[in-house]
Formats: sequence, structure tokens, C-alpha cells
Amino acid sequence: MPANLTPDYLAAEQAYKHAETPQEKIAALEDMYAALPKHKGTEKMQADIKRRLAEARRESQKTHKAGAHAAPAYLVRREGAGQVALLGPPNAGKSRLVSLLTHAHPEVADYPFTTRMPVAGMMPFEDVQIQLVDLPAISGEFMEPWLPQVVRPAQSCALVIDPNNPEVLGQVEFILTTLDGWRVPPPRLLVANKLDLPGAGENFRIVLELYGERFHCLGVSAAAGLGLGAFARAAFDALGIVRFYSKPPGKKPDLAAPYVLHRGATVQDAAAQVHRDFAEHLRYARLYRKSHEQDGMLVERMHLVEDGDILEFHT
Repeated sequence: MPANLTPDYLAAEQAYKHAETPQEKIAALEDMYAALPKHKGTEKMQADIKRRLAEARRESQKTHKAGAHAAPAYLVRREGAGQVALLGPPNAGKSRLVSLLTHAHPEVADYPFTTRMPVAGMMPFEDVQIQLVDLPAISGEFMEPWLPQVVRPAQSCALVIDPNNPEVLGQVEFILTTLDGWRVPPPRLLVANKLDLPGAGENFRIVLELYGERFHCLGVSAAAGLGLGAFARAAFDALGIVRFYSKPPGKKPDLAAPYVLHRGATVQDAAAQVHRDFAEHLRYARLYRKSHEQDGMLVERMHLVEDGDILEFHT
């Protein structure tokens, strides 16, 4: 049976190949396993990933027990439903976006290279929290040497630009070339900031014509608070995740506490998220929707989970 590997799996596999620390290897392997389709044709691949994951965790523990130095200050631990790294040239407005959308307080100033260390904050989107990471600028003038080690483990990246900057097209191409040299996939989201400025709308249309087929392009203004809701939605979509809710038989579902899976995950994967015993002894599940919860549709283990599904597991 063919494996039918997903783009998320292939991206995670590339991240693993270029991982430099046990922590990066662990994060990439966890993403590989989550994105790998679960069926008989991938059983050997599942076992191999588990073996490599166990080895990476042992390596990490040995390093810790040996009294190694603490993790570098620039490494950001993943939190929430997913981590989105904000990339961009100097003065694109990444820090202002993070300060508006999260409770973090990155330094915001008009001069370039204000951000020197990563600043992470949690952005609410409906019933989940998405971690945004404000990073130092990527520029031919100067770049922090550790940037690749922070960008590679991120689950998604957003490229934030100022479309009013006369050099913006060169900045975009430089960043894309730099990411390719780091063996980092191109961002899924291109965010044109500062749309409140005169002429910004026309400048954004030019960016859209040039890059609209390569990226999901979005116009916002951090200064005026425009398009921030659309940005949160786009960041969630770029993570490639789905939410589901667990419903005990005969009871109402808890719609305030969703579980999160990679897009392409199955009911079997969802059961394992709730409780390991559910996955081991699962016979079938009933699928409900928020709009008509009373109609529970019988679904099998390999049924793909969609965002917003309510699942009732039967063992």
C-alpha cells in the first residue's frame, strides 16, 4: 500500500535532515509522526520514526545529565496550538503586530534592527492560542547568526513586509534566497503591513500580482488595527491543523477545550489524543457537527478528521 506522504510530512522530514540539536530532531520527528498517514503501508515508517525519536530523546537526556549549558536564550519552546515565526526585513512592523495581537512586549521603534532576540507571545484565535515569534530582521546588512536554528523548528512562517518601501521586492527575494540556503521551506503567508499609509493599497496590488500565486497574501495595518482578525485566521490555516472536540457517550461535548491535530489525521489519531486506551480498543466513533449534534454519523478509524468535528469514541 503506498504511503501517500503529505506536504506536511515532507517538510518535517526536511527539517529533521537539517536539525542540528537533539531538541530540533525531536520536534521534527514528532511532526513527521503526526503528519504520517496511519495505515498498514506505513507501519515500518511509523516504527522507524518511533525508534529515531527514542534515540533523540536519549541523546537529549544524556546531554542534560552531562551538565551541559542551558539551552541558548534565542531558542523558543513551542506552546499553544502551533508556532508561527514572523520573518521580514528591517522596519516591516513585525514587532508592532506581535505587541497588538499578543500580551508580549517587543521593543517597537522607527529605527532598523530594533529586535535583537526572539520575543514570543500567544495570539488568541477563536478557542485556541497560536504562538507568534517576533524575530530579528533578515537583511544583507546584518543578520543574527543563530536565526536558522530558530526558524527551522517553527511549524509555519509568515513573511511581513512594508509594501511602501521602494526596495521591498529586492528584500523579498533576498529573504526567500536566504531561506532556501538555510534549507527552510518558503513561508506560506505573505503579510503586507502599513496599509494605512498613502498609496499603500496600490503598492499592495503590485505585490499581489507578483506573489499572489506563490503565497497567501494578506494586507494589514498594525498601526490602524486593520486586518488583524484575517491575519489570525490565515495564521491558523497556515499551520495545517484541525480542532476536534470529545463527546462522552450520553453527555454533551466540551466545546471550550478543543484537541489539535495535523490536517490529514484520522479518527484513530484523535482517539490517541484523548486517551491511549481509546486508540488501542477503538471499535468505531460517532461524528457530530455543532449545527446538528443530534445526528451522530458512524465513522471508522481511518476517517479523516475535519476542523470542528465532535467525536464520540466507542471501545
